[in-house]
Amino acid sequence: MINLRVCSAAVFGVVFLTVGTVLAQNTLAPDAVKEIDDAAADVMKSTGVPSASVAVVQGGKVAFVKAYGKARLEPVMLAEPGMQYSIGSVSKQFTAALILLLVQDGKVKLDDPVGKYLPELTRANEVTVRQVLSMTSGYQDFWPEDYVMTSMMQPATPQHILDVWAKKPLDFEPGTKWQYSNTNYVIAGRIAEIVAGKPLIEQLQERIFKPLKMNGVLNSDASRLPASDPTGYYQHALGPMRPAPQEGAGWMFAAGELAMPASDLALWDISLMNRTLLAPASYDEMFREVKLKDGSGTSYGLGVFVAVKDGHRTIAHSGEVSGFVSQNVVYPDDKVSVTVLTNEDASSAAGALAKRIGPLVLGGDGASAGTAAAEKRALDIFTGLQNGKLDRTQLTAFCNAYFTEEAVTDFSNSLKPLGVPTSFKQTDEELRGGMTFRSFSVSFPDRQVRVTIFEEPDGKLEQYLVIPSGS
Repeated sequence: MINLRVCSAAVFGVVFLTVGTVLAQNTLAPDAVKEIDDAAADVMKSTGVPSASVAVVQGGKVAFVKAYGKARLEPVMLAEPGMQYSIGSVSKQFTAALILLLVQDGKVKLDDPVGKYLPELTRANEVTVRQVLSMTSGYQDFWPEDYVMTSMMQPATPQHILDVWAKKPLDFEPGTKWQYSNTNYVIAGRIAEIVAGKPLIEQLQERIFKPLKMNGVLNSDASRLPASDPTGYYQHALGPMRPAPQEGAGWMFAAGELAMPASDLALWDISLMNRTLLAPASYDEMFREVKLKDGSGTSYGLGVFVAVKDGHRTIAHSGEVSGFVSQNVVYPDDKVSVTVLTNEDASSAAGALAKRIGPLVLGGDGASAGTAAAEKRALDIFTGLQNGKLDRTQLTAFCNAYFTEEAVTDFSNSLKPLGVPTSFKQTDEELRGGMTFRSFSVSFPDRQVRVTIFEEPDGKLEQYLVIPSGS
């Protein structure tokens, strides 16, 4: 259960928010804040999730932190940004990072067999540490369900999990398939404890949380969240929300044991995009897609999903434990990240809201250099046309012919009354007809329009259209 299968501007004002241990500046433009607020309202209404806590990093800094809805339904307690939410399988990347720190110390090698540390496991001398961290080991998942079985409501130990699940026959030959398995990370956590001689949570505090000033982290595997933090909920079908049962202590070890405010997870995201905690080679290992023996890709690195979406490289993971679902997406090249934490299990809300927020914040200071340049160019042409001016040296012969005197007059007369755009963001980019097609959403206080362009390889524009937009 610990991984829910839902994976994967100019500053107009500054508001200071005390959020957990972070003093965050809300540096998002007002229109972006409104769009996030609207997206949160839409997603919460459609899914029924009680609350959501959101943190956005833009330009490599915490730019927005806000909580929505009810942290507890009865008696009502409103969600606040500093509250701790269980993050489920997003915890795995911290375990992976700790193993990489131990690799840097010379205490572990990624290609060591797990049998060097846990010889009693099935085919331990054939499965490597790297295969455990990349979900290519073949060890069976001890918790694939999206609910808490009655047996898991009693305390357990990591050794019990290994004795029952990591001594079964492998589900496949090591390195030949990718299959999500929480058991892998129980193995990794035990290896970290064996080689360092310290409990996993102590190592995480000393080597990751304290250096990054992540002061709001709780080991929710050892104790329930305090009454001042959110209650986790679940539903039977479309029935009423009910407090979710608590897993017994020990079941989330190394695979989903952490709880924290969204702002603390944002600090971790900043360290990933800036590569400040681990050695460069360790980040390379963590973010590199692991290949199977036949050369096919897995879309997974070490503790994180890796992909390129709409031209943006992403490092992401979702998480689920009883009563909570999380989604954390880092756009390292853009210096942007989106964190959404929610308090209902088996809900798609966290993933849906993160998907809505990503495009809203990638278009501002967090946009890639190419996207930012394209936005500036398209905006400059738009502003010129509002004033009846057009730099024809940027246009192909066909586009020049399109912009007759009548066309320029119509552009000016219809666009100038709209005033200055509150937002001008690229929403799409693709190759077509040997050219690059780009689409931009242009917002004004009371309406939106859409700009579409076709750009030739030499940079000249074959098309520049402004189209009414209904959204």
